[in-house]
Amino acid sequence: MFESNEITRRSVVLSTSTLALTALAGCSGDSGGENDGSESRSDGGTATETERDDGNGGSGGGGTASFDGWMENVGNYDGVADETGSGAVTVAVGAQGNGGAFAFDPPAIRVSTGTTVVWEWTGEGAQHNVAAEGGGFESDLSSEEGYTFEHTFAEAGTYEYVCTPHRTLGMKGVVVVE
Repeated sequence: MFESNEITRRSVVLSTSTLALTALAGCSGDSGGENDGSESRSDGGTATETERDDGNGGSGGGGTASFDGWMENVGNYDGVADETGSGAVTVAVGAQGNGGAFAFDPPAIRVSTGTTVVWEWTGEGAQHNVAAEGGGFESDLSSEEGYTFEHTFAEAGTYEYVCTPHRTLGMKGVVVVE
């Protein structure tokens, strides 16, 4: 008889655990439908693979996109700043982040095709540059406050860039061109 009661207690515990897990799964927002791998962006388009959510707040429109892990160690990254429709956008070079003046601000922007991005040095954090990952554009090294470098983005795509001397500190950025 003792074993019978023990099994009953286990059955109750297992049933309760299963019910709790089922309820939690229902709260996760999963509709249970099939996922074809695409996600909608706030602008009505479909997120590209590099724009997909990394679990920190959604993709695009101020959310936190993973960019295939490119922004993982960027200390001041909290989402993509939507600058679509602007003719020119300024990004600070040597902004506070990553343990000092070793950041771009904002580190990730979304712009329209034809937008000119102007990187402007703060004069903080030693010498910096702006270099596209894989080529495409690169500034000189400078530590001079007010120094600028600009690039006009003529084609849609995702452009990752770094400050070469401070790459390992997390001084990286992204320009998403639509």
